[in-house]
Amino acid sequence: MEPKELVRVLKKRSWIVLLVVIIATITTAVYNQYNYHPIYQASTKVIVNKTVELEELGNKQMDLGSMAYSIRLIDTYKEIIRTPAVMGKVVQRYPDLNLTTAELSQIINVQSINNTQVMTISVRDFSYERAMNVVNAVTAVFQTEIPEIMKVNNIEILHTAEMKERPVPINQKSNMYVFISAFVALVFALGVVLLLEFLDDTLKSEQDVAQVMGLEMLAAVPVMKKNQMKSLKQARPRSQGGEIAYATVEN
Repeated sequence: MEPKELVRVLKKRSWIVLLVVIIATITTAVYNQYNYHPIYQASTKVIVNKTVELEELGNKQMDLGSMAYSIRLIDTYKEIIRTPAVMGKVVQRYPDLNLTTAELSQIINVQSINNTQVMTISVRDFSYERAMNVVNAVTAVFQTEIPEIMKVNNIEILHTAEMKERPVPINQKSNMYVFISAFVALVFALGVVLLLEFLDDTLKSEQDVAQVMGLEMLAAVPVMKKNQMKSLKQARPRSQGGEIAYATVEN
């Protein structure tokens, strides 16, 4: 198909393209609007320190030579915090959270910060207040249970989650799916238009007749609309024998 013929086909069936694109875009936009649920994240930070008791001074100090050991210990703590030994205690002490041990383990995320002794404990939920309460509860229980489990008191809380006036969800609304839907609909509609034109084998012009039958056109009967016929009647004088009858052809 030549470019000029392609433009003619697309122009003739442009309403199909526009209709498909509009329907797809509106449908995706409505679906995206009604199925969007903001997700909030609250987090705390703790530091893992290895301390030694100085009996003669009666206080504690940091053992700088054990920092590498504390960093490796974080991997162990990441696993311990998800076990029923910690999660079960959270469920028992904070029944108002309405979470089971399995559900709590799924929403807890623990990460270490760039090979440091700092751990970040975070929780994601549809409510920021609920996420804040859960992560603070887990952090508090984790700090109190580690001495019982590991026989060492080396967890200090650096930061707890605080209530925010206007928490910002981590999953902002995006129109990306709307644009993708419009593009896919455009490609699909163009394909349908070209397919319809390819399957249509009717003769629409004098050029089609000459090309298919190999015959030259001798005459053509134009199609006239009603308003054209009315203008023709008014412009042509009536004969004495009466009005001339005309045949009209409707599109």
